[in-house]
Amino acid sequence: MLSNKSSRRDFLKTVGLGAAALTLPNWLTACQTEPERPNILFIAVDDLRTELGAYGNDVIKTPNIDKLASGGRLFKNHYVQVPTCGASRHSLLTGWRPRTKSHLGNEAIVREISDKPESERPESFIHHLRRNGYYTLGMGKISHYPENLVYGYTDEPSEKKELPHSWDEFVFDSGKWKTGWNAFFGYADGENRQSMNRKVKPYECGDVDDDGYPDGLTAKLAVSKLNELKKKDKPFFMGVGFFKPHLPFTAPKKYWDMYNPEDIPLSPTPFIPDNVNKASLTNSGEINGYHLTDEKASLDGPVSDEYAKKLRHAYYASVSYTDAQVGKLLDELERLDLAKNTIVVLWGDHGWHLGDHLVWGKHTIFERSLKSALVVKTPKINQPGIPTKGIAETVDLYPTLLELCGVKKPKDLDGNSFSNLLNNPNASGKEAAYGYFSNGISARTERYRLTKYFRDAEPKIELYDHKNDPNESKNIAQENPELVKKLMPIWEKGNTGLYE
Repeated sequence: MLSNKSSRRDFLKTVGLGAAALTLPNWLTACQTEPERPNILFIAVDDLRTELGAYGNDVIKTPNIDKLASGGRLFKNHYVQVPTCGASRHSLLTGWRPRTKSHLGNEAIVREISDKPESERPESFIHHLRRNGYYTLGMGKISHYPENLVYGYTDEPSEKKELPHSWDEFVFDSGKWKTGWNAFFGYADGENRQSMNRKVKPYECGDVDDDGYPDGLTAKLAVSKLNELKKKDKPFFMGVGFFKPHLPFTAPKKYWDMYNPEDIPLSPTPFIPDNVNKASLTNSGEINGYHLTDEKASLDGPVSDEYAKKLRHAYYASVSYTDAQVGKLLDELERLDLAKNTIVVLWGDHGWHLGDHLVWGKHTIFERSLKSALVVKTPKINQPGIPTKGIAETVDLYPTLLELCGVKKPKDLDGNSFSNLLNNPNASGKEAAYGYFSNGISARTERYRLTKYFRDAEPKIELYDHKNDPNESKNIAQENPELVKKLMPIWEKGNTGLYE
């Protein structure tokens, strides 16, 4: 019982505050700090296809990512929703498949999120974590714009935030390049693609140390910020976005020197697949936009073997450079004794054709563009180091991370948690993964890829048998109508009405 008037007043104040809190939106009262909740270190790598030692490539040098995979779970069949940077990241952040055509472009986040006021539905899973007691810190390219500021490639940074509600803190060191976009397209001398009016090569072997390119500065900044985050009294989400191996393929000379060009393999499918229309592919406009490219890529025929090896060498060097930066973060996480309670995610935002199907770039809904690297390490992962073949999609990261952090997910997500694959690498994955681009939708099952295009050019249906044709060299749809019919209901499950 309350024994005096003071106690009664204190009690009424408490009740009053509680009643007032009940009138607030749910998301304002959800915040809580639980010291046992895991931290998250989320590493986004631009244009990283499954070209890593952990994926079976015995030429490329990626010891740090391979080590991460040996202590976590490597996903052998992870697929993005859209094979272009901004749109893929929109699906990652929102947990949505593309629902409108604006979701297919690099400006998806700007058009759908940037100008909207804070509402009941979080703008991203990072925003949702922030509402639930996480300190959120980002740097580099997590959404689309490197500084979380919306502005054109040749403009000065604006004050408009791409994700206005997701971050407690967003930082970036643009170094001698001065702005994020200049750094993104930067060369070792401080110039960039824009300042040189595209009169540059799509690769560079720079006689500099790691900090001579932007990703080295990002790694240094991330290490510094990890030390600050360790001192906070709440769990953190730290997003670090590395640029390489995105074009231009630039890396310090020591990473180029890791390779003998003769050891680097050429594409096993340097031709247009049988029974496929050129409309299903892309003209490699991104790489051809570097005006000093040695040769122009074309769907009319391959570049020379010599130039193909040079470009693949440049890509490999860029991947090895990024791997070294990832290693700096992982080493610091261990040194600070944070690894034991930190989830680490390494995610490639999509794949990249390295001459496959005559394409140098992304922007197709073939395997090479939609399949990307994914490694997840949790503090309590079962059977670490054993890869999973279970199918997973980028939209699944949102619900998975929320589940691992004990945070209730929103109701309208398109993805599903793959925590079962973290608990058991031999568990079943999804029935199919879905990709969207070029007026088409593609469904990837364990064995098949079925693609349907909404266009006049024939054939509109493509089917690939990955058991017998893992490089998608022949469309077998016309000779297997019954199989197409059988798979079409699975394909329909991914049809969001995007092209209707």
